[in-house]
Formats: sequence, C-alpha cells, structure tokens
Amino acid sequence: MSYQALARKWRPRLFTEVVGQQHAVNALSNALESNRVHHAFLFTGTRGVGKTTLARILAKALNCEQGASSTPCNTCATCVSIDEGRFIDLIEVDAASRTKVDDTRELLDNVQYAPTRGSYKIYLIDEVHMLSGHSFNALLKTLEEPPPHVKFLLATTDPQKLPMTVLSRCLQFNLKALSVDQITGQIEYILEQEQIPFDAAAVRLISQSADGSMRDALSVLDQGIAHGGGEVREASIRDMLGTIDQAYINDLLLGLADQDGQALLECVNRMNSVACDFSSALDELLRALHYLALYHQAPKALEAKQVDMKWHRELGQRLDIESLQLFYQIGLLGKRDLPLAPDPRSGFEMIMLRMLAFRPADQQVVADVPQAEQPETSKTDEAPAKVAAVSAHNWSELAARLDVSALIRELAMNVVPTTVTGEIIELTLDANHEHLLNPERRDTLAAAVRRELDADVKLSIVVGRADQETPAEIRDRHEIERQQAAHRAIENDPNVKEIINRFDATIVPESIQTRDP
Repeated sequence: MSYQALARKWRPRLFTEVVGQQHAVNALSNALESNRVHHAFLFTGTRGVGKTTLARILAKALNCEQGASSTPCNTCATCVSIDEGRFIDLIEVDAASRTKVDDTRELLDNVQYAPTRGSYKIYLIDEVHMLSGHSFNALLKTLEEPPPHVKFLLATTDPQKLPMTVLSRCLQFNLKALSVDQITGQIEYILEQEQIPFDAAAVRLISQSADGSMRDALSVLDQGIAHGGGEVREASIRDMLGTIDQAYINDLLLGLADQDGQALLECVNRMNSVACDFSSALDELLRALHYLALYHQAPKALEAKQVDMKWHRELGQRLDIESLQLFYQIGLLGKRDLPLAPDPRSGFEMIMLRMLAFRPADQQVVADVPQAEQPETSKTDEAPAKVAAVSAHNWSELAARLDVSALIRELAMNVVPTTVTGEIIELTLDANHEHLLNPERRDTLAAAVRRELDADVKLSIVVGRADQETPAEIRDRHEIERQQAAHRAIENDPNVKEIINRFDATIVPESIQTRDP
C-alpha cells in the first residue's frame, strides 16, 4: 500500500499556489518576466514556510522546456523530473551533512561545466548556515562571479550565522510565518479536495498548533485524519493535541461574568481531574478573552474567525470591554508567573481569583445590599457632599478632568484648596504663578468647576504659600521619582553593567526617558 504524505502531495508546484509569501512571489515573477534573474538568492524563514519550495519552483521556471517564465508548464520532462527530485542539473545539498571545506570544494569542481539537460545548473544549498568558515571562504569567489549558466539558491532558518560577505552577494527573501487564517484556508481547501469530512473548529485547532508552519500543519493534519478514523473532528483533534475542552473555558468565563468564585474553583477541580495542562488552558482562556473583545469592538473580524457568534454575543453582553481588557492583562501576567507557582493548579486558581477580585476603577460595586434597600440620593443632596469632599487630593483629580483651555488648566494645577465653607471653595495660588490669575480666568475656572461638580460653587483665590502640594508640584514630584526609578533600573540592569565594565562606558542621565503610565 502506497501513501503520500499531504505535505508532499500538496507542495506548491507553481508560484500561484504558494500561500502567504506574496512579496517573494511577486519579486521572483517580475524578475523572470523581465529576464533580470540574479545569480544568487537567499531564502530565510522558520521551518515549513516555503523556502525550498520557492527554490524548486524557481529552478523549474528557469529550466522549463517551454522557456524561462514565471509559469512553468509542469508537464515537460524537465518540470516533471524537478518535481520528482531527479533532475540532474538541480544539485540539492544539505549543508548540515556537508560542512567540511573538502565537501564544498568537491561540490564546486563541476561549476565550470555546462548543464547537461537544462538551461541552467542550479545549486540548492539547504541550511547553508551550517557550513564551516573555511567552506564559506571556498564558496565566496564562485558565489560572487559564477559562470553565466549557474544559479545559487540558498536556504536557511538562521541567517544571523551567515557571514556578511555571503549576505552581500545574494538577493535575500525573508519568508514570513503564516497566519492562522492562511493555514486554515489552505487546510480546508485540501480537505475538500480530498473529500474528508471536517469541523471548522478542528481545522482551526490544527492551524493554531502549527505555529506559522504550513508543513507542520499538514503533518498534524495527517495525524489527525488517522486519529479520527478518516475524519477531522474537534473532539478527536483536542484529544490528539491534548488541548482543553472548550466547555471548561466557557464555564470559567461564565463564572467570571457571574462573579461566582465557587463555580470557578469547581471548574478548576474538574479540569484537574482530567490531568489538564493549565498553561495550555490559560492560553485558551486568553484567546477566548481576545475573541470577546473583538465582539465588542470589531465584530466583523470575529465573524471571519468562524466562531460561535451566538455564544459570544450572549457572553459579550455580560462582560464589558473594560473587564475583558483587565482579565486579559491579569492572564498575561499570570502566564509569566505560572511556572513560579508551587504547582500549576494552585497558580491557575490564583489567576482566576485575581480576575474575580479586581474590577476597572470606574465600576463601583455595593456588596451585600439588596437593590431595593439601597438609599436613594437625589441630585440636590449630592451637590453639597461633592463640594464638602473637595480636598487637596480630590482637587488634583478634579483639575485633571476639567474641560478647559491649557492656560486655565495651568491655573487649576497651581492652586490648592485651603478651606471649604458652604458653597465657597477657598484656593491658594502659589506666588510664583501669580501672573496666571485675573478675574476673567478665575470666573472661567469657577464655571468649569460648577459643571464638573454639578453644584453652585464659588471660588475664592488668594496668593500665598499653602501647606500642601499643588497638583503641579505633585505632578513634578512624580515625574522626578519616575525618572530616578528609571535611572536606578538602568544602573542595576545586568546587561548595562556588563557593557559599562567591558567598554568603560558611562550612562548619560539625559538620555533616559520615561513613558507615561
């Protein structure tokens, strides 16, 4: 019984079949059509993104018996033999197994001779970074000035290890890792052509597990078809990959929406009973939070991911966007700290409890008071309370919220409340900023404060020196503290210390900049 792996059977044979590398395809096609093909190409990128595939298609395009073009015929003897890996003028070399300089010299001994069958003799050197330094030296001269009938196609997953002398002699194409959507589309197309039943959710799981590699995705797909008895179903793929059942993630999200700590812990207990990988579970939870955030802010983008829109709509209405963002941030930090926990389960439980404990600052929760028993507060009752609550700290927050011009805001930032009597707020203006005060600006500031507090207040501003810091002084002090903290962090950084010691370097304080929190 003969079976060809999907990764081999569905390897692209034309530029138009290549997925996700349009920048490289366009450049190579244009070069072929204009007959401006360089003598050396370097294809870089992670495993399974199409480096050798593009090189082989380029070899066919150059040697096709119908003439060099961006669309080789795929039917002539040359195209067929290249596809089958038996074309005599395409010399494929695995540099990992031929690292010695003698191997390279032996390889280059025949460069001077004309091709046997094709228009060009093509050297395809895979994992070229594995060559030794002497091997690179032996290659350099030929790579720089090869005979007109020779082309070099180099491929590597680690271009940083190549000498600059080699990089400078090649046209370099950096191939990108494929997106989940690109891999998903290709797998669905293959399954339809192979007439294999599948679930969209199962295909997406395979795409996510491939980490940007089409070859890895097709290898996992082969395994999934065998595991599922000729079908690709979500339950089977989850079982094969060891990923968590989506039902657990749904229960966790419902527990967060209901603020039900007991339900969260019971769900974690069920997950532990099936030997769940809590690190993977956290990844799935973060992905679910991402999708719910998309529901709120970009629903069309969520629809494109082929998810259950009804479920996301129902849960999205119970979790606001601010809470989702906070949960996501807590989850990201928890992912970093999870390996430090005494055990994965307790670490995961603490992440869930942390999500339960915190809410965005503007969400006020009144605990243990039934709605009917909460006292009603009229707008009239609230106004005096707001005025009476004005303090130095509150004034600083109030000044930052005022909808005023920059000049009026600067006046507000340099005063501090000293006394509050009834509806009169007495403010002291720092003497160094007396030039900011005039009756018109005072009245404008008072009007803005009345709008913000929704109360009929009057402002009395005197010039002097208050016992408390003004908002501007608080702001400046915080900035100095942040700058000092940043300077200490730079000084204590081990990498910076090593640079200082090794190169006798110094830190320029003015070059250290802090970002707004």
